[in-house]
Amino acid sequence: MEKVKKLFKARELTSLIFLIALFAIVGFMNPMFLNPSNVSACFNTSVVYTLIAVGMAFVLFIGEIDVSVGSNLGLVAAVVGTFLRDGQSLVVAIVVAIIIGVVIGLINGWGVCIMGAPSLIFTLGVNGILRGIIYLYTNGAWVENLPKSFKDFSSVTLVGPLTVYYCAVIALVIIIHLILTRTRQGRYFVAVGDNAQGATLVGLPTLKTKMLAYVICAVMASIGGVIFCSRIGFVTPMSGNGYEMKAIAACVLGGISLAGGVGSVIGSAIGAVIMASISYLLVFMGFSSNYDNAITGIILLVIVVIDAVIQHRSLVNNRHARLAARVSASTPAAEATAADVNAEKGGEQ
Repeated sequence: MEKVKKLFKARELTSLIFLIALFAIVGFMNPMFLNPSNVSACFNTSVVYTLIAVGMAFVLFIGEIDVSVGSNLGLVAAVVGTFLRDGQSLVVAIVVAIIIGVVIGLINGWGVCIMGAPSLIFTLGVNGILRGIIYLYTNGAWVENLPKSFKDFSSVTLVGPLTVYYCAVIALVIIIHLILTRTRQGRYFVAVGDNAQGATLVGLPTLKTKMLAYVICAVMASIGGVIFCSRIGFVTPMSGNGYEMKAIAACVLGGISLAGGVGSVIGSAIGAVIMASISYLLVFMGFSSNYDNAITGIILLVIVVIDAVIQHRSLVNNRHARLAARVSASTPAAEATAADVNAEKGGEQ
């Protein structure tokens, strides 16, 4: 029974219910959507968003943020695209992509964790620098003519209509979730985000954990860039633009708190499916997909406000609980002191 109650209190369960309800509403408005191929398309198109959202989750766990993931993805996509176009092997391209991610993650971690710069401002600056590098690297041109086999692999299915990419990403999410919840080192991220000073006092490697969070976030965005190349088949200088907002919205929608220390990567993966499905669902509802960004912004604002209210109420309730505990603890002591004083007075008389 306790496990059932714990399950229903899980923040990611709310996201799953919201996703199911969203699909049901759209299916009611347009029964054609409930075709398995249409429903599976929502999951298959969320591969890149899921990778970036899971990476973003690590940074949000520690109470920070990274808005450079979109340009990170775009740069890696451009580099991988040119490598494959010019005849380099896929293995070399993937290794280079991961190296780029590690370097970007270390730069972000250095600026935020070591130099103490605000994470939003520093990563926003890195985002602009990376976007400029993309234009310099590609000369403002599109990267096209990628190998057909590389592009075709994105449509290969593994489980029913679900692609190999999506199945691999879900397996990765499950592994990461188990590491975060079942291992001592995995719990460090949430512990640091919940109380960084307290984590340091008890001997946890706070700085190392924060640095690692930024590296993981950047590497996940880099892997997303590789898959982006395969799925889209070409890369523009603006590729990845706006993906950071989608990733943040997916995490928050999945139950991860912007204050840090709360949430799971399972929730971020569910939120990624929701964010990836918006433009697709709008078509079946008879609306233009141009509303996608506006709806994303509205969802992000609403969830952030709700999260802020929940955090405020939790803080107030904790304060009241601590005050009540102090009062109840001090009352017997006060009564004992009064009794001692009365006894002394009685003895003197």
